[in-house]
Amino acid sequence: MYRLFVAIDLNESAKEAVAGICRGMPGVKWIAPDHLHLTLRFIGAADETLFLRIKRELATVSAPPFPLLLRGVGRFPPRRDPRVLWAGVDRCEEVIRLQVRIERALVKTGLEPEDRAFSPHITLARLRDMPFAGIAPFLEQNRLFEAPPVPVTEFHLYSSTLSAKGAVHRRETSYLLSA
Repeated sequence: MYRLFVAIDLNESAKEAVAGICRGMPGVKWIAPDHLHLTLRFIGAADETLFLRIKRELATVSAPPFPLLLRGVGRFPPRRDPRVLWAGVDRCEEVIRLQVRIERALVKTGLEPEDRAFSPHITLARLRDMPFAGIAPFLEQNRLFEAPPVPVTEFHLYSSTLSAKGAVHRRETSYLLSA
């Protein structure tokens, strides 16, 4: 059984910029720099047959390369105690179109359509029992955060294994973007 997601990786300069703001809050579980990515679709559990259908169908997705700009920080959920801190993604029609094409391909494999609106972001940390007041200084300090542009030339199908030390991600397949 696989636990799958589709994502765009960050380049090293963007990872360094993001890692540079991920500190200064005790009790926060920061995401390791090598796990920083933009999730285009979390798939979840898939058996071998579905996994192979997904790999095959994602290969039909085409889109041109594009730059991705990371800017600002925020939290989910917006009106309750925060559970996730994130770095924002500037409005980018290309990433929206790519995500829609990936979603359509995945629905063709028999997966249910995603019921949540796509909100492009980079997860920085997962939080437990942290009131908004605990993260307010971080949000204010980093509201003008900006990373160097990320040239997006491919997307990836990942598997993820949960362990006591956190998730272990494995790149299963990469899909090149071309004009």
